[in-house]
Amino acid sequence: MPSATPRDPAHETSVTPTRVGRVAKSVSKLVPKVPPLPVPGSSRRAAYSASTKKSLVEVALELFTEHGYANASLDAIVAGAQVTKGALYHHFSGKQALFEAVFTEVEGSTARAVQQAIKGVKDPWEQALTGLRSFLEVVQEPSYRRIVIQDGPAVLGYERYREQEERSAFAVVEGIVRTVLEATGQRLDDAMVTTFARLFFGALSSAGEAVTESTDPIAAAGRVEAAIGFILTGLRSLAGQSGVDDATLARQD
Repeated sequence: MPSATPRDPAHETSVTPTRVGRVAKSVSKLVPKVPPLPVPGSSRRAAYSASTKKSLVEVALELFTEHGYANASLDAIVAGAQVTKGALYHHFSGKQALFEAVFTEVEGSTARAVQQAIKGVKDPWEQALTGLRSFLEVVQEPSYRRIVIQDGPAVLGYERYREQEERSAFAVVEGIVRTVLEATGQRLDDAMVTTFARLFFGALSSAGEAVTESTDPIAAAGRVEAAIGFILTGLRSLAGQSGVDDATLARQD
């Protein structure tokens, strides 16, 4: 049997760590990157949890509106949402926390309605009146009247009530007021704009209560619109005039 031809070390290909690294890099470029797979069931659980929370808020909004906070029981809410009390307590610490979520939803919906109404309205005076009309329409809705006006202050407490309200509706009012004040030609700093906004927002809130408590909400809303229209007319008369001293408006205590 012929003997095996001896290998010539000089002709062997040297496989060094450096060469291995280069080959690995070349191969890695050819392999498509695949995103990590989600943990089985995690996205489904998250979707179910979000759906449960949304259902609880929707049913609670309906029952709080119809029966009021005091007379809407958690048993009725979980039954309407078709979940267990354990599911409710998983998302909310109790009835008051659920009410606060409902309150936030109603206030957020109000802010979105006003923003949608004034969207595209360029004239600042017309924008202010349009926003006012939209707000006065919302305050006549049963859910706003019951949850925000009637039950809100008592359930949340005055401080918490104002905090929640200013996170949504106040921000919209402040934007409208800033636009109107800029249209008068007055140079006001942010603190002064906020002061004007708080005064206007307070007037709107008080007007909203007057409308909801009136035996004729439509007529009451008409009177509020007319009254605030007079105020806006007065502000509009300042545009292009020097009747209001800038230093006076900018002065802070």
